[in-house]
Order: sequence, then C-alpha cells, then structure tokens
Amino acid sequence: MDRATFARSTAFFRDSSGSPQGSAGIPAGHVDFIERVDSFSYSDFFREFLIPNRPCLFSAALTEGWPSRRFWVTRDGRPNFEHLLREFGEAFPEQDVYTTPVYFSSDWLNEYWDAVAVDDYRFVYMGPKGSWTPFHADVFRSYSWSANICGRKKWLLYPAGQEEFLKDLHGNLPFDVTAPSLQDSRVYPRYGQSQPPLEILQEPGEIVFIPSGWHHQVYNLLIMKSCTGIDYKEFYNFLKVIAENRISVLEKGLDEETSAKNTPKAAISTLGMLHAVFDLKRTVKVLTSLSANEDFKKLDLSSLSPPPEALLHHLKAAIDTALL
Repeated sequence: MDRATFARSTAFFRDSSGSPQGSAGIPAGHVDFIERVDSFSYSDFFREFLIPNRPCLFSAALTEGWPSRRFWVTRDGRPNFEHLLREFGEAFPEQDVYTTPVYFSSDWLNEYWDAVAVDDYRFVYMGPKGSWTPFHADVFRSYSWSANICGRKKWLLYPAGQEEFLKDLHGNLPFDVTAPSLQDSRVYPRYGQSQPPLEILQEPGEIVFIPSGWHHQVYNLLIMKSCTGIDYKEFYNFLKVIAENRISVLEKGLDEETSAKNTPKAAISTLGMLHAVFDLKRTVKVLTSLSANEDFKKLDLSSLSPPPEALLHHLKAAIDTALL
C-alpha cells in the first residue's frame, strides 16, 4: 500500500478487484436495495452478484481476523494514530494488514501492476467526518471493493447507465449528485428521468462490492484517484498479462510448489476453470473493442508482442479447448 492520506475518524481499504465488464449486466431500471451477506460461497457470489453486475455488502465477519482491525483501531472504535503513523512511515514493508477475500481474488489491475512491479491499485484512505469523494466511477470501470476499518460511511450508488441522465447540456457529469442545481432542467435536461440513488450505510468491518460501471459518491473519503495513468500500449500489455495467466492455468495447471504460493495464478486456479474461461471471454471482448479503436490502430502494432490478431486467436483457441 503505497499511498495514504491522514485525518481523523475514518479509515478503510480500497482494492481494484476485477475485470472491465461494461454496463450490459445491469439495466437502467430501479434498484431498491443492497443485499447484506454473512456467509456465502464463491459460486453463489459469482452467480448472484458478479455475473449480473449487482452490488452487495459483506458483514464484518469477513474482516475480523485482519491485523488492521486489531491494531489500527482503539478500544472505543477510533483510529489508532500512533500505530498508523508508525506503519505508514515504514511504508508497509511486507506487512499483512489485510487478507483479500476469495470473492475478489481475480484482480486484473493489481495482477498486472504486481507483474510489472511499478505500482498498484491498493489504497488506504482516511478522512474526517463530512469529507467525501465527488461523483465518479472506478478506473477502467472495473469492479472494486472497499472495507471499512473504523467509522461509518454513506454511499450513493447509481446502476451503470443511470449516469447518462445526470449529465449536463455539455455531457459533463455533476461534481455532487445532491446539489440543488441538478433540478434545473435547462442545465440538466434528463435529470428528471434518473432514479434515486441506492443508499448504503457501511459500518466498521463491512465490505462493499461495487460492480463495474456503477457511479458513486461516498461520504467520509478525502481524496480519490483522478486519472488512469496508462496509455494504449500499456493497456494492451495489461490485457496480455491477464490473458496469459489464465491460459497458463487452463493449459498447464499448477505444480505443487506454485499452488502453495500466494500468487494470481494460484488464486485463479482456486476459483476454478470456469472463472478462468469467464475472464478470457471478457478479455476477448475488451481486446476486440480495443483492436477496432482508431487511435489504437495508429500505433505501430508490429511493436506489440504478440500482435493483437495473434493474441485474439490464441485466446479464442484456449476458450474453445477448455469448453470441449
């Protein structure tokens, strides 16, 4: 965890978790509630939330064993600043302050950044009561998850597609979806067609799963990442790393030594062949879209190894073989 910001009263994790899915999984219709989950198998999560692109809230039982919940919080539920400042000052050298839940172990962004050893999308945020993040969706419209270490948070969530009704005359999204100015139809002509946001009150220890493309605004957060910091060539390499890991698992499996390690390949192997195929199908969809992009075509595609067409062929062949 390379980035941290300090204030008082609220701290939580944020991890990128997952693959770009787009907005096809959720219609723009009304969503009434978010389901709270206590005990859940991965296959149930995959079927009921990941595939249909629905949010859910995991109970605090999932984070009870985390060292961060024991050492970063005082007995009365406040941040332990002495311990936090000491650990942040040491830049978290190999400290296991949390454990990634199995539901989020297929994590494309961090799998890639860990492979290239440059950066990652793991964050620790802290903010005083009343601080908040403006309305946004996560990087690459990826899945994300957020665990509350202490304090409470209020989330305002809009299903993928609803953000279109919140844009102004110039196509810009609002900074604050609670601002009275959204009621002005001369500036926000489609606001009247939008559904009310889904509200979540997140308690200490609970984990929120945010599906792909769901825009949200969160209270008690101080800062947010504002850009992706990646170009077309690196995005292609990102897709290639994800794809090659899935193909390796499908074609070769894992030897005993590798399967015992905490690696992305081991995580995917644990989730099973169907999830590896699911990820490969998503990669094909994204890579096909990327290959049709006019700006991407302007690159020297011969400098990409393998060329996009060859990688697509390899992916489709691996999917066909796995499904035989």
